[in-house]
Amino acid sequence: MNKSLRKTVIAGNWKMNKTPSQTTELINEIKPLVSNADCDVVVCVPFTGLQAAIEATRGSNISVGAQNCHWEKSGAFTGEISAEMLKEVGVKYVIIGHSERRTYFGDTDVTVAKRTRAALDAGLTVILCVGEYLEQREQGITNELVAIQTKIALQGVTQEELKRIIIAYEPVWAIGTGRTATARQADEACSAIRSTIESLYGKAAADGITIQYGGSMNAANAAELLAMPNVDGGLIGGASLKARDFAAIVDAASK
Repeated sequence: MNKSLRKTVIAGNWKMNKTPSQTTELINEIKPLVSNADCDVVVCVPFTGLQAAIEATRGSNISVGAQNCHWEKSGAFTGEISAEMLKEVGVKYVIIGHSERRTYFGDTDVTVAKRTRAALDAGLTVILCVGEYLEQREQGITNELVAIQTKIALQGVTQEELKRIIIAYEPVWAIGTGRTATARQADEACSAIRSTIESLYGKAAADGITIQYGGSMNAANAAELLAMPNVDGGLIGGASLKARDFAAIVDAASK
């Protein structure tokens, strides 16, 4: 982390977990544990829990995010949710391009770019996910891959709009597997992303952008990962569903 240059952000990705009533219950557990956080705190909940999350976080230091949005404002897209719908509900953040969306639901670099554009146009802050599969890491092409994913997703994004982009490096082989990139591996990939931003937008923009690590960060390894100079927070999966574990990560990011 380098708090003198950029924000530290801890965001919980609840994935397909928690009913609306359970959402309220968990947020009420989390609130007192993170009330003094020296970082931004976000919970990204399922669509059905967004309204409950908005109400439960009201007056707190916790912001609410969604886990995806469509690239069109409206239309014949059964089951989809637009960025404008999210904005009106009161959502501030949206995750775009999560590895599970890419792996299971057909998201591509092109559709990720379209979703990013829609979210920015609606005034949301995007948590943009990039990362490699195990075979790609073993082939030694991690840095090239995350650079390409970043460049495609940011096509047409202005320097001013970049201020509403957070990039989450999430090695696919570490998502939900319990495996975690070493602190050095995480920092190297985040550094490669930062270098890509510098090539596109200049050094000041690269120094100012928040880059999270998103591969099984938990209460036990958060401090080591967050001590890396290019790791500015975490996109937290399983640990975000346990109030004390999530609070421990927020605490590590607050130091």
